[in-house]
Amino acid sequence: MVIILKNNCDKMQLDRLTSWLGEMHVTPQYTHGVGQTIMGLVGDTSKIDIDMLRALDIVEDVKRIAEPYKKANRKFHPEDTVITLDNGAKIGGGNLMVMAGPCSIESEEQLCTIAEAVKKSGATVLRGGAFKPRTSPYAFQGMREDGLKLLIQAKKKIGIPVVTEIMDYAHLPLFEDVDIIQVGARNMQNFELLKHLGKTNKPILLKRGLSSTLEELLMSAEYIMSEGNERVILCERGIRTFETATRNTLDISAVPMLRSMTHLPVVVDPSHATGKSMLVPSMALAGVIAGADGLIIEVHNNPPKALCDGAQSLTPDQYAQLVGRGSARTARQGLRLHRGRPRQSLQGASRPQFERKRPRQQMDRGRLSAQDVYLSGLLQGEPRGAGTRLADQQFRLGRCRSVLEKS
Repeated sequence: MVIILKNNCDKMQLDRLTSWLGEMHVTPQYTHGVGQTIMGLVGDTSKIDIDMLRALDIVEDVKRIAEPYKKANRKFHPEDTVITLDNGAKIGGGNLMVMAGPCSIESEEQLCTIAEAVKKSGATVLRGGAFKPRTSPYAFQGMREDGLKLLIQAKKKIGIPVVTEIMDYAHLPLFEDVDIIQVGARNMQNFELLKHLGKTNKPILLKRGLSSTLEELLMSAEYIMSEGNERVILCERGIRTFETATRNTLDISAVPMLRSMTHLPVVVDPSHATGKSMLVPSMALAGVIAGADGLIIEVHNNPPKALCDGAQSLTPDQYAQLVGRGSARTARQGLRLHRGRPRQSLQGASRPQFERKRPRQQMDRGRLSAQDVYLSGLLQGEPRGAGTRLADQQFRLGRCRSVLEKS
């Protein structure tokens, strides 16, 4: 249940309401937005009389929430959650975060070489697997504690935050210096692990299970948030379907759908979703256009000799081309993309406007895709409006094509 309070409501009345809700064994949680305050009720609200609440002088409106997830629900928290790392890097609310690095840590030289390359190309966070859950017990399982030590050394040496996967809550003390803790697809419903992570204050990157619905993903996020840690990042990493041409099937529709269901940041993993490096760039661009708040991409300095998932890893040069692709081509065309201030509603982000910086007849007619135009600013760190929806993305692409056809 959600109670929308009136502006400048009487504090004494609010205290009496809070006390009464406590007697009903319901916990109120406040969200202060622009122009209104929302009180979300957590607990069994079936016995609470909505009409009685609506009659109170301090109450603007009352709504019941049918979804089982409460804390992760956008109705509880209309504005996008923004998660800030210790170094000031942000994700959510229009801030695009790119995480890149090897699937598995193999050596200090390998990790530092990749870390320097991806940071130079604009990566915000270094990813690297120390504990590797594998389908086969005979496959490389990662360097475990030794790999984690190398990751922390690379973090300090290169000066970049790190994200890595945890498999057992008993390992939590080892993750003290890790900036973002990743929960893999196989552990999405490891509820004991989720509960322990909920008692930490570290950002949690929660990957969607291979056959999990979006509601199941949000319910797993709810486990973490219900324990007190609301710094959760959701990750669409592909789901299992009947298709065998790719490793998994990237559910692009999950991105705008999640953005309408929850206020939590959404990240896309095109590497695990496809299992093929040649598909990673296009799927990464598609994810951002669909409204993703971030990307997590596997990069290896020698993919053919990688100990884990080399087939889906980009080389540092390929990664640099992906990140620079939009800005370089847009600069050649003389177009600049502007974004308005983020809207507070869920109707979509401010629509882009195009400004021509050179006469039409002087424009280079080289290859320029709608993806390039839209991504030119995003991958270079420009904020994107909050609450993006699929309809607005279609408008963006249509506007891009229209401008190009008139050129």
